[in-house]
Amino acid sequence: MSSTPVIGVLALQGDVREHLIALAAADAVARPVRRPEELAEVDGLVIPGGESTTISKLAALFGMTEPLRERIAAGMPVYGTCAGLIMLADKILDPRSGQETLGGIDMIVRRNAFGRQNESFEAGVDVTGVDGGPVEGVFIRAPWVESVGASAEVLAEYGGHIVAVRQGNALATSFHPELTGDHRVHALFVDMVRASGR
Repeated sequence: MSSTPVIGVLALQGDVREHLIALAAADAVARPVRRPEELAEVDGLVIPGGESTTISKLAALFGMTEPLRERIAAGMPVYGTCAGLIMLADKILDPRSGQETLGGIDMIVRRNAFGRQNESFEAGVDVTGVDGGPVEGVFIRAPWVESVGASAEVLAEYGGHIVAVRQGNALATSFHPELTGDHRVHALFVDMVRASGR
């Protein structure tokens, strides 16, 4: 892989464009991914915020669920924000009927834990591995992580709840850094993709 990794954004639903912009600003080649053949061409993948139930159903509809699980299990670097964090969880406390996750991080998550849309907020979050002061986190119907297993590392907490986790090549945040113009979390992920050498 060249020093400029190709990173996909799962473009089934959610704030895809903002992630493409943030990844490009962090020196990656960013492209939308909707089909298995497009997934096969990327070095890493972002699963954006949106509605986790809808993303789960669309992934199945587009024949993406198993290819995604296989690539993640094989160690492809992946970063999930908000709904993407839910998709990377091994377990959801309150899943909707038929909702499936992709797994990848040994964590249990609670959907909409920070409240409804009208309770959305922004807050500074100190994230381990991100230098230069707190990251401005946008929390929109955000989940939190109830607990993590021994192999997962907590990178950030807010209000006594876990809001950023890493396990190997998988990274997840409850908040949306792509909405702020601060690309440091995306830069951390791009570095993870580079280090993986895939």
